[in-house]
Amino acid sequence: MKRSRIVGTGSYVPSRVVDNQEVAAPLGLDPDQIVALTGIRTRHWVEQGQASSDLAVVAGQRACEAAGMTPQSVDAILVSTTSPDSAFPSTACHVQRALGVNPVMAFDLSASCSGFLYGVSMADVMIRSGQVRSCLVIAAEVKSRSLNARDRETALLFGDGAGAVLVVQEDSAQPDAPGILGVRLHADGSGHGLITIPAGGSRKPVGVDTVRASEHMLRMQGRAVFRSAVRRLEQAMIDLLKEFGLAAVDVTRVIAHQANARILEQLRRRLGLSPEAVYSVIEQYGNTSSASLPIALDQAVRTQRLAAGDLVLLGAFGGGLTWATGLVRW
Repeated sequence: MKRSRIVGTGSYVPSRVVDNQEVAAPLGLDPDQIVALTGIRTRHWVEQGQASSDLAVVAGQRACEAAGMTPQSVDAILVSTTSPDSAFPSTACHVQRALGVNPVMAFDLSASCSGFLYGVSMADVMIRSGQVRSCLVIAAEVKSRSLNARDRETALLFGDGAGAVLVVQEDSAQPDAPGILGVRLHADGSGHGLITIPAGGSRKPVGVDTVRASEHMLRMQGRAVFRSAVRRLEQAMIDLLKEFGLAAVDVTRVIAHQANARILEQLRRRLGLSPEAVYSVIEQYGNTSSASLPIALDQAVRTQRLAAGDLVLLGAFGGGLTWATGLVRW
């Protein structure tokens, strides 16, 4: 039976570290207030000239190295991003060129902070159907260039970074063999205005008026997003576990979108899990949008927080509104 398995993880964040003092000053906040509100102490921002593809290339290389494979052996490249290098060509094609990958499938997908799991789902389906044997899934985000430094809802949250996984085909008839058990995707477009960049698309092109109104900057209704994220993600996680005849107590580790430490804590309590079960790196990296889950996954792997046979529950929530869950036997 064909199944897909994550055989390598990688991540990369820019070298520039931005602490709470730098972020707090324009907001009139004390740095400790940011920790209390978000759980974040530092985040990383790109330098001038760095783009999402630059981050993605390093993360992709590291995922391939961890798997003992070369980028040239990959059959497909998927890049999740809401901060592409340009409207077109795709960031994935920039990554393909930079990695020296042969002319294979390469494209971007946009599902906000849920984009990484949307990409993993696509890779899983393509591998199970026999369309490809391996797929490099990368999430890369440069959110710092879309932030209004005086907007308390967004300025203190977001960082830049990229995370990647290499997913390959494996044949096994064993029900407890390692691999991706399932990924479930959801969206509700009625909440599209809760997290958005109003200008810059075909509906409202960037112009003098939109720049003056800061409509090319990220906007978020934080409280509404918080409530929706906790409620929808909790239910989606419970539903996925039930689908496979499991309960939250069967899960070894939960790795979710690193949006806000309070959201992670609420999920942990509602699922009845121990503090050690929910892995978090938000203190060091902030909210890196769709890159946050694969960055956390890579850090968990490299710090030996995951072991063979562990049952890992994945979850993400973001603009759209979109949300997604995944279940992996490590």
